[in-house]
Amino acid sequence: MSILQPGKKVALCSDHAGYELKRTIIEYLNGRGIATEDFGTDSADSCDYPDFAHPCALAVENGSDYPGIAMCGTGNGIAMTLNKHQGIRAALCWDTDLARLAREHNNANVLVLPARFIPADKALEIVDTFLNTEFEGGRHERRIEKIPVK
Repeated sequence: MSILQPGKKVALCSDHAGYELKRTIIEYLNGRGIATEDFGTDSADSCDYPDFAHPCALAVENGSDYPGIAMCGTGNGIAMTLNKHQGIRAALCWDTDLARLAREHNNANVLVLPARFIPADKALEIVDTFLNTEFEGGRHERRIEKIPVK
């Protein structure tokens, strides 16, 4: 079962290091009839990932888009930025097992990919796994509820 929601777009963002992979993922999703919203960057020119991560996070956080997919060279910087938002649970995943567990156990709502460390075909497998894995709830729900700082 897919986590995609009717009427919602998948929010995507990247810095320059993730630009080409982001374009590949957008083409892949659009080719399968999945609507996307691209929060930038729009080229491989050097840029700062927070400029694109914050608007993407806000779209997922406020519910206008769901879920999100983000990438930078290592995935670390963009994940750190995304996770500054209270409503975001961004998970850095470099294989399908991590993507599956990020959804099943952590109810991740943004997938983060390390663009310089995985080939495009593997990234697409990870995207498919993330989008097609449901949150298990149960004992994991209690843990998720403890994440926001009160």
